[in-house]
Formats: sequence, structure tokens, C-alpha cells
Amino acid sequence: MKLSILAGKAWAGTDGPPESPADTWRPLRYFNLYRTTLAGLLVVLMLSGVIPRFFGAHDPELFAATVTLYLAFGIASSFSIRWRRPAFQLQVFVQVFVDIVAITLMMYASGGVRSGLGMLLVVAIAGGSILTVGRTAILFAALAALAVLVQEVYAWVHDVFSDTAYTQSGLLGATFFATAFLAHVLAERVRESEALALRWGLDLADLSVLNEHIIQRMQSGILAVDSEDRVRSVNGSAKRLLGITGQPVGDALAAVSPELAELVQRWRQGPASGSQVFRPAGTGGDVIASFAALEQPTSRGALIFLEDSSEVTDRAQRLKLASLGRLAASIAHEIRNPLGAISHAGQLLAESPQLSAADQRLTRIITDQSQRVNGIIQNVMQLSRRDQPTPESFELGAWLRAFADEYVMGKGLAAQDFQVEVANEDVHVRIDPLQLNQVLTNLCENALRYSSEAPYFSLRAGILAETDRPFLEVCDTGPGVDEEAVKHLFEPFFTTDRQGTGLGLYIAREVCENNHASLVHVGQTDSGHCFRIIFAHPRRQGIAAA
Repeated sequence: MKLSILAGKAWAGTDGPPESPADTWRPLRYFNLYRTTLAGLLVVLMLSGVIPRFFGAHDPELFAATVTLYLAFGIASSFSIRWRRPAFQLQVFVQVFVDIVAITLMMYASGGVRSGLGMLLVVAIAGGSILTVGRTAILFAALAALAVLVQEVYAWVHDVFSDTAYTQSGLLGATFFATAFLAHVLAERVRESEALALRWGLDLADLSVLNEHIIQRMQSGILAVDSEDRVRSVNGSAKRLLGITGQPVGDALAAVSPELAELVQRWRQGPASGSQVFRPAGTGGDVIASFAALEQPTSRGALIFLEDSSEVTDRAQRLKLASLGRLAASIAHEIRNPLGAISHAGQLLAESPQLSAADQRLTRIITDQSQRVNGIIQNVMQLSRRDQPTPESFELGAWLRAFADEYVMGKGLAAQDFQVEVANEDVHVRIDPLQLNQVLTNLCENALRYSSEAPYFSLRAGILAETDRPFLEVCDTGPGVDEEAVKHLFEPFFTTDRQGTGLGLYIAREVCENNHASLVHVGQTDSGHCFRIIFAHPRRQGIAAA
């Protein structure tokens, strides 16, 4: 009889089984099924008249009554087990006790120990010992042995049988105790084994859930296929990279992504080192795939790692630009000293009264170009010396109006030269206001440089409907640039202005990212460009609206 895993866990260190788990009641249900089947079989044989003669040979009426009541008890116990009333331990004790009484009466009605019905008590004690632990199992054996002995003494006192069988009764009693002990020991070992299996199963289940959670949260795409190239597991990133909308588990890889299936077949024929680049149909982007074998006893599956080619390229570009920035900063630091000497010498030369007008023009060129080179050096130095932001929470609309008033006053602009639009007055952001001022000043300078008519630029603030994140836009009215140049706007040293350094937009985007914001080019219209600063979500930054 199979014991419950939950029962094995709950019984440890107690004198009885638990009260409620469903698996704990199952062995008791099987035990009662045996009892009901045995009693029902005896009733059927008795009613059909084909019952062996030694059954009820001494007292047929007592035997018939006992068997009938035993069957009724088994049926009643079925309902008690189903309803789980009364408690488990009480039901086990009552049922085994009734087994001992009923079998002893049937044994007495059939001629005593020599009838052989005493072996049915061994089964009852074994079942009771499995369903209980400790002293209760020994109690069942003692009750059964005492019942057999009492009926033999009663038969001897009243001279019921021609002779007694004390020896057989003693041996049968010893068998009861041996059965109880062995059944108890074996049941304990099974419970310990199942409790250990339960702990291992729970640990494995936890690890499985943890692994699944980690895989689903990974930025890299993970896809597992079996030896027949059917999808067995896929995470969200892999579905996004492959353009999958449904659940492909169980489908053929060729139906999910023909391009990837072809690469897997090629890899199976001769695994090559390195990764393969392919473009899934309908995605428009390249994906880098790498493979690892999953060796199993019966099959040879594969684990496929997917990476967005654009993200890998972007990371490599950032590493390259960071290294370039550090190198440029080192060079700029070395250039600053001789540049200062050149600028100072040009100023001293310009103060000489003996210079002609042409020479004065040359000194002005030296001074202007020295200032330009110094500006480039300052921008380059910012690439490697990035100040840590000091974020503050403030209302974006009020801050934007104050910035616009200060900026146009410093530039001497008129009211019609710019526009300020605030869609949501209660929008709060968390960012370093000084660094935001630096970014916005850079964008406004670009707008003024390229705009050709008033209003030269417009400032718009609000909340993006699709992401619920605050934003700030700067749009100009310039002629714009071609589509190919738009792709390189945020690259360092790229500029369409012969007087520009090509570092303004790059530094502005780096400052935004350092403040958990982003700077993007949102499009080019007939009237110019629009650049958008997208701030972090207020809830993620712990901002409470005023």
C-alpha cells in the first residue's frame, strides 16, 4: 500500500497521522475497501450456499450475524472516510478494533484458532500498523493476541470445543507482535523516504520556478529545441526578437522562424565556432544567434541564444566612444597649455601700436580661432569629467517658463521669437536642474543657429500618452538635414555647421542618460527638427505630485 508523501512529512515526531491532507486518507480508504470486499464476499458465499463448511461450523447464526454486521460497518466506514468525520486517528482505532472483534467472533463461530481465520487478524494488524505509529501499533497487536486468548479460555471454561489450542494461540499472538513491529519499521522507513523525496521535489520545483523566472526576465533571447527541432521553451525576449505573437511551444522551429531553423540545421551538420547573424521575416532587424548542445540520454536538443544586433553594435559603439573620449580628453589637456600661450601671445601682439591693419586682422583671427579651439577642448573635457547629478523634484511647467524668460532675456529676443506650451501644469520631474538647464540651453542654441524665421523655437512640455512619462520638446524652424545625416546626429564630432564642434548633442544625450532620462530626435518636419527629452517615470523616481 502506497503511503502519502504529505502523511510521511506530517507524521514525523508525532504519535499519530495528520487530520486533513487528502493523501493521508487514501490508504485508509484502500484498507476499508479490503474490509468491505472481504465481508461482502463472505455474505455472497453464505447466501449462495457454496461457503466452505468450516465457516460457521460451530455457530452458524453467530457467524452470519457477525459477517452481516461487518459488511454494514465497512459500508458505513466508507461514508465516514469520504466525509472525514470523525477524526482520522479515531477512525483508524475504531476500524481496527472492530476488525479484531469481528474476526475473533467469526473465528470462534468457525471452531476457534484451528479454523485458520486468525490469519485475517494479521492483515488487520498490518494495516493498522501502517496507518499509525509507535505504541498504537503495539496496542493493536496486544488487543488481537488478548482477543484470541480470551476466546480460547472461554471455550475451555464452557467446554465449547473438544480440545484447546493454547500453543497455536501463543504462536498466533507472537505473529501479531512481529507483524506490528515489522510493519511499523517498514512504514517509518517509507515515510522518511517519501518525506525526503518531498523535500527534494519542493527544492526542484523552486529551482524550476526560479530558473523559469530568470530566463523570462533575461534581456537575451533563450529558445530551446529538441532533436526534432520542436520548440520546448522560449522566453519573452526571444519572442520579441523573432516577431512571435503567440505561444510557439510544441511547434516546429521551421514554422516559427524558417531562417533560424536553417541555421540550426547547418549547425547540426557541423557546429562552427562563433555566432550567426540573420534577419527574421517581418522584424526588420538583424539578430545574432549562438548555439549550445543539450545532450540527453534519448535525444540531442539545442539551446539557442539570441541577441539584438543593434544593441550589441550600440554597446560596442559606446565602448569605443568612451575610449575615444578618454583619449581625446588626454590630448585636449596637453593642448590647452600651448594654446593658452598662443592666445596670450596673440593678445600681446594685438596691443602693439606698430601693427598695420592687415596684421591686426591676423591677430584677431588668432584670437578667434584660439577661443574656438578652447571651446572644443572644454567640450572634450566634459566627455571624461562627467559631474554626478544632484536630482531634485520640481514642477516642470513653472521651471520651463522661468528658463524661457531667463534665456530670451539673455539673448535679447522678443516675445514673438519663441513659444512655450505646457499641456499639464501639474507635471513633476526629478532631475538635476542645472544639468537640465545645460541640455536645454544647448538645444535652444542649435534651434537659434538653424532657424530662419520667428518663432525661432518652441518649447513644449507634457506627458506621453503611450508611456505615461513626462517629456520636454524643443522644435526649431530651420531647413533641416537630409535623412542620412539624421542617423548620425548624436555621434561625437558630427556636425553640419562648419563652425560647430559636433559635440553638443552627444554631450546633451550623455547628460540626460546620467539623469535617467533620454534625448531623442522625434522627427523632421517641413519647418525643422524636434528633439525630445523623456524623463523617468514619476512613480519610479518616488515623485509625489504637489
